[in-house]
Parts: sequence; C-alpha cells; structure tokens
Amino acid sequence: MEYDVIIIGSGPAGISASLYTARANLKTLIISKGIGILEKVNKIDNYYGLEKTLTGEELQEIGIKQAKKLGVEFIKDEVVKIDYESTFRVETINNSYKAKAVIISTGTSRKAPKINGIKEYEGKGVSYCATCDAFFFKGKDVAVLGAQEYALHEAEELVRVANSVTILTNGEEVVQNRSIDFCVEEKKIRELRGSSCIEEIHFEDNTIKKIDGVFVAIGTASSSDLARKIGARIDEKGNIIVNENMSTNVPNLYACGDCTGGILQIAKAVYEGMIAGMNVIKSVKK
Repeated sequence: MEYDVIIIGSGPAGISASLYTARANLKTLIISKGIGILEKVNKIDNYYGLEKTLTGEELQEIGIKQAKKLGVEFIKDEVVKIDYESTFRVETINNSYKAKAVIISTGTSRKAPKINGIKEYEGKGVSYCATCDAFFFKGKDVAVLGAQEYALHEAEELVRVANSVTILTNGEEVVQNRSIDFCVEEKKIRELRGSSCIEEIHFEDNTIKKIDGVFVAIGTASSSDLARKIGARIDEKGNIIVNENMSTNVPNLYACGDCTGGILQIAKAVYEGMIAGMNVIKSVKK
C-alpha cells in the first residue's frame, strides 16, 4: 500500500501533522505501537482550550478521533526500519508500506542500558544500528542486546554478514516468533571488557564470552534508531537534527515533537507537528 505521507507515532506531534496533511487531501497513514508517554500523564491543565483537566490518555483519544474524522488511517504495529528507494519504505513487524514523505514523531530516544562498558565502548564495538555498521563486522562474532522484536530484526540483519550472532537478553525471556534459530544467552550481564575495542562479555555467574561487537536493541526502535538507519543526523543527546521546517538532512524525511529535543511539552509538540505537516504538503504537491 502506498501513501503520500506516513507518520510514525500517534502522540500530539504526529496527530497535529496528520490534521494538516489530511485536510490537504494527502493520503495519510499513522503507524504506532501505542499511546506512549501520554499514558503516564494523570493531569493536563496547562494546555490552551481545555475546559476541564484531562488525562494524557483522554487527550490522546480526542486527537485520534479528530484525525480519523478527517480520513487519517491508523495501524497498530511496530516500525523497525525505514528505507529509501524511489520512495520511502517503512518496515513494520507485520508488513511494509510506501510513502512519498515520512514524519518521525515517536517521542524521546531510548537510553542505553545500565551495563558497565556500554558507554565506554560506543564506536569501539558497541553499536546501535545493524544497518549502519554490519559491514564492519563481516565474518566476526557479534551479539545483539535485547529480547523483543526489534532485537530479532537487528539480528536478522547481522546474520547475513557475521560469522555468528548471539541474542543477549540480560535476564529477560526472548520473544518466541523468530524466523531464525539464533543462539540465545539469558544470563545477566555484569560488564563489557576489552582493550582498545570490546573483546569480552562478563556475566553475573562469572562466565565470559569472547565477542567482537555488541549491537544494542532494547525494547522498540527509538526515533534516533529509525533516523540513523536512513542517514539522518543525530546530535550528541540522541535527538534528531532538523531545520526550521522540521526537515532532516534526508529529503522528505521530517521529525517533530520530543524526538527533536528542547522543551518536552504538548504545546511544543503540536507546533512542530503543524510545521512538519505544512512542509510535507508543499513537498509532496510539488
């Protein structure tokens, strides 16, 4: 299925963008795994136009109803990758979709797990993008840190080039619907060690595994994960870098909301969503 624009994330930024693109008669799809951070907000009473205090979930539901009324399509799924050929291809766990433009509005980036050595070996064997860095580990032994669908997707990317791929769950139970029977290690990790580059994984039971690289893929793909895979620039805090039009350095790829950094407020997200939506309209209709 092909769309004019695909929006990843159904928070205030994504919904705001969709209201503009839908009203401009652009075929708009929103892909989202769930509500996100708004689900944890119990009271909102500092946003313009609210006659009474709402929960984050209530405000979210109002926005979704408003978008659906304008013809925006919604799919509940997890996005694992964005590719660009002649058009964008957005891959989810269950399907893939094409679009002329993509807006990333998936909230803040995921933080690295609290394992000794993760930060120290970033760029020295620790990576957050299999698509970007798999080539550097051709014929080597690597591991993917994570236990969910996103980790399995990264492992499937790596198995094409690596000598071996191990899933490190760090004590969690790995999801079962994997197409490739990877080696799975569920032991808790104490630390990563090496000299100039990562060389060993030390577990809590005092066992050691020799390794050439570790790819971090915990939970779902964050905004920066998705952007990085297609070549968008990320700042040192993990925020997607955009210009005044909410456009990234990748043509027709936009980002808005918490994933661009700054003040983490609904008003800011809605504003950036509006800017992104209006500029997608200009771009697609050229």
